[in-house]
Amino acid sequence: MKNNLGKILIAAPVHSVLIEGLNAKGYECVVREKITQAEAFSLIKDCVGVVTSTRLLLDKELLDSAPLLRWIARMGSGMEIIDTQYAAQKDIACFSSPEGNRNAVGEHAVGMLLSLVHRIAWSYGEIKEGLWLREQNRGMELEGKTIGIIGYGNTGRAFEKKLRGFDMRVLAYDKYMQEGFPEHVTNCKDLTPIFEEADIVSFHVPLQADTVYYLNREFIGNMRKPFILINTSRGGVVDMKDLFQGLRAGKVRGACLDVLEQEPLAAMDADMRALLNEMQLLPQVIITPHIAGYTVESLYKMSNILLHKIFKKDDKINSTI
Repeated sequence: MKNNLGKILIAAPVHSVLIEGLNAKGYECVVREKITQAEAFSLIKDCVGVVTSTRLLLDKELLDSAPLLRWIARMGSGMEIIDTQYAAQKDIACFSSPEGNRNAVGEHAVGMLLSLVHRIAWSYGEIKEGLWLREQNRGMELEGKTIGIIGYGNTGRAFEKKLRGFDMRVLAYDKYMQEGFPEHVTNCKDLTPIFEEADIVSFHVPLQADTVYYLNREFIGNMRKPFILINTSRGGVVDMKDLFQGLRAGKVRGACLDVLEQEPLAAMDADMRALLNEMQLLPQVIITPHIAGYTVESLYKMSNILLHKIFKKDDKINSTI
């Protein structure tokens, strides 16, 4: 007879490997990929686990409505949607799966950067309008350039790995990491080397109090050279108004954005939408709809990683009973 380990709310798109694995273990999976915050209160009350992405806010109010909850599993990275401190007080384990989409994010960041510096997307748009402009679309090579990677965790490392064939100089800064950098990567103790030397800056940081508007007017002013910005982390890391001013002033040479300060488009206020409309007219800007880590392969990887982390958590719980 199969064990009945309780209900799990699947509040995110996941690969079938996760649902099938949980069902086989003895869980009952309640799948609601398009759940609303209001619906979650009734569904979560008798669940022992939740698998989520960005749709739900696991705040104090929602956590208090789930007395049986033992763990929260996050598809991808970014724990800002979860009140992790309050969850810890309630002995609710929280874990994510950045290992599953780091390769996808690294590839996407390289793809956006190449498209920008070689004007691939922009010139293709001109071709569709019947324009054949060669001199106006002269590109820039990455070879010999210096890139500053801010945040050298899962996605920062994956991105740097993809860059190794381009013969670039890599500077890396991570406030939580003092050693363990590859020999070919310069470990920056602070941002000074990046401010002084970087041609390109790429953010790979979580969204938390000290990273909100990390890229702002002051940061841009500290950069000695006009630079290209890449942001595949969280939209709130970049102050869009300051970025736009930097682009117009020539202090920011270009921007590759997979995440926006307000997203999706339907959630933007009028001012932000007007700003975005102006920004997307610039040839030195590329914007994608938060899809850097959103691949066929990453869906499987993240789901499989979470499955193993859930089983490991169960084993730990059972060993203490």
